[in-house]
Amino acid sequence: MLRVAIIGAGRGSGLIPIFQAHPITEVALVCDIVLDRAKALAERQGVPVATDSFDEVCDRDDVDLLYIATPPDCHVPQSVRALAANKHVLCEVPALWELHEAKELVSAVQTSQAQYMMAENMAYFAWVQSFERMIAEGYIGDPVYAECEYVHDLRERMSVPESEAQEGDRRTWRARIGPAQYCTHDLGPILRMFHDRVATVVGMSTSSHTLPELGVIDAEAILCRTVGGRVAKFLGSFVNARSECFHYFSVYGTRGVLESPRTAGEPYRLWGDAIPYAEGPVAMRLGANHPELVGKVPGGGHGTCEWLMVDDFLRAIEDGVRPPVDVFEALDWSLPGLLGHLSALEDGKPMAVPDPRQWI
Repeated sequence: MLRVAIIGAGRGSGLIPIFQAHPITEVALVCDIVLDRAKALAERQGVPVATDSFDEVCDRDDVDLLYIATPPDCHVPQSVRALAANKHVLCEVPALWELHEAKELVSAVQTSQAQYMMAENMAYFAWVQSFERMIAEGYIGDPVYAECEYVHDLRERMSVPESEAQEGDRRTWRARIGPAQYCTHDLGPILRMFHDRVATVVGMSTSSHTLPELGVIDAEAILCRTVGGRVAKFLGSFVNARSECFHYFSVYGTRGVLESPRTAGEPYRLWGDAIPYAEGPVAMRLGANHPELVGKVPGGGHGTCEWLMVDDFLRAIEDGVRPPVDVFEALDWSLPGLLGHLSALEDGKPMAVPDPRQWI
């Protein structure tokens, strides 16, 4: 039985039902920088221990795995500390906050006896996995270009009251991050469909018009060229009037195109000659949930995907094999966003994206 510590009582609360229901895990404690918040979540979910000390969690003998669901600027420092204590780490996205952290994370994973996986739930959405399978089966030929977007109105989450400000700064991490840095939900699965990684990235961003008092970037776009010569574009925005969370994919291949809906109620579509006698786009009834799992497994706030994500990580730990989104893929999916944001700050200067496998 693996004993799990939940780090971060906000997003961290989502996966507690999954860890509690899984046959090889139990939730041992909740940790949050605000002790009352940790205590409230622990009491609500029937977790026996609550603490505000991350170091205490890493030093405990009754904790085997940490689910790190804290702000992104904590991800690498906390992952490195946990891995040094030989605790397994399932860490939320993106993998890193600053460029120098990439080598630190690889080194920590390589020297630890424990496993690391980035908790990229979007890669487990049913429709995303359907796109991946269809591309692997040749429905659109060789994929050569893709566009993806994550557009979400989160203006109410950009600041905290003055009483909760840290050193006078009311901005949350969502206000401080470049929108391109949060690209892993969308660019990650695209790169997996490509079987490729980004070699060069160029970024462009707007200045702050919607919330100028907080300096939040309205929108940021990155254009990526892969090692294999493919091209992918990502657009990110967290301050806009599109109230629903919006993920959009279009993947162009040598024989066809796959596209997700732009508005609710639209079908997923396939263009091309893969289906004989089809005229125009073929509509597909796809969705986020895996029908065979609905009602049979608990969700983590995004349907069935997180059960599969957690189960994959736990199987990798049990079998002693590479996790599905290991440290190298986590950085393949995170570095283009960070470097694309840095490119945007330098007026679109092209940035080379390193291969983290070269650091071992």
